[in-house]
Amino acid sequence: MTNPERETPFQQIDYNLLFILFLLICSSCIAIYSAVGQYEGNFVVKQLVWYAVGFGAIAVVMILDFDQFLKLSWYIYGFGILLLLGIVLIPLVDPNAGTKEAIVPYINGAQSWYRYGGIAFQPSELMKVALIISIANAITLHNERYIDRSIQEDFLLLGKIILISIPPVFLVMLQPDLGTTLVFFAIIASLLLVSGIRWRIILLLLLISLMGIGGLVAIYMYNPELLIEYILHDEYQLNRFYGWLQPYEFEQGFGFQLVKSLLAIGSGQLYGKGFGEGNVYFPEAQTDFIFSVIGEEFGFMGTSFVISLFFLLIYRIIHAALESNDPFGSYLCAGVIGMITFQVFQNIGMVIGLLPITGIPLPFISYGGSSILASMIAIGLVLNVRSRTRKYMFD
Repeated sequence: MTNPERETPFQQIDYNLLFILFLLICSSCIAIYSAVGQYEGNFVVKQLVWYAVGFGAIAVVMILDFDQFLKLSWYIYGFGILLLLGIVLIPLVDPNAGTKEAIVPYINGAQSWYRYGGIAFQPSELMKVALIISIANAITLHNERYIDRSIQEDFLLLGKIILISIPPVFLVMLQPDLGTTLVFFAIIASLLLVSGIRWRIILLLLLISLMGIGGLVAIYMYNPELLIEYILHDEYQLNRFYGWLQPYEFEQGFGFQLVKSLLAIGSGQLYGKGFGEGNVYFPEAQTDFIFSVIGEEFGFMGTSFVISLFFLLIYRIIHAALESNDPFGSYLCAGVIGMITFQVFQNIGMVIGLLPITGIPLPFISYGGSSILASMIAIGLVLNVRSRTRKYMFD
């Protein structure tokens, strides 16, 4: 029988999860150095600095009992909303808006970043974690209050989740950032699945979602200008779909990245060309298309290794969710599962041409401080839940 009174949370850390994370970090540094580090070595150094900051964030998250996040959830959520509001409002008063000198610069068709000097920060990344905590909080408190729920109370919970989700989704769509918006939807969907809401309601939402997607496809086919005016707000976002559906027709434009990605992964074959031997050029290869670099230089074996690490990572998080004695802890893990799983699926899918290019980084692998920090905080929440799970002889 385990005596939880004699063990601190740091003694109950899931070291298997930390070892998987360590392997992902090693894979990231090797891939980034292969992509650009041999020419610009500071990318690897900066990535390691962000990992160090991320481990510091994990330590801070581990200090608090995860139950404390119930009390702090609305402060965290409000702080995230304020950061997103700044992205929308600052360009209205910034005389440099749209230039590289702006506090909120216009990059790749969107204004999603704060930039000061050489430091850039994307607040929507941290909002992912804030959304997980706030929705998990709402579900926990609702389920504690309504133990034997009627269908009306299920709709009440659904309304709460929708009200929490609307502000961040709306603010990110204004940037516009389609990729992060889709991640928000993945988080919301994963938490809805475990919320206890009746399946008939969830199936109804799924049907409505499919009808909405079908409507967007119809608009894209017959009147794409409406997508630009009312949904995407910028032709740049629509061009990504052209580059996805007809990459070779737009090889010198919108389809350039995808064509190069397919060439790189295909030329890697089984074992790859070797470390540092890649010769397919990618602009900013260290970010969204890092998986293509791994495929070219380490082949099918290298990409299979990375995908296996993600499978093991998700398995450990599922394990933590199932073993947790606290529903709030399980909901936190479910949200993290939705966030990471969708980002991995979308990133790998887009670089092999199965899904449109949306600018979603590969968690823990792609270069980028904001993404690394958000992902590490999410893992910190899982470690927190896992370390405070009590095991008893007759469980």
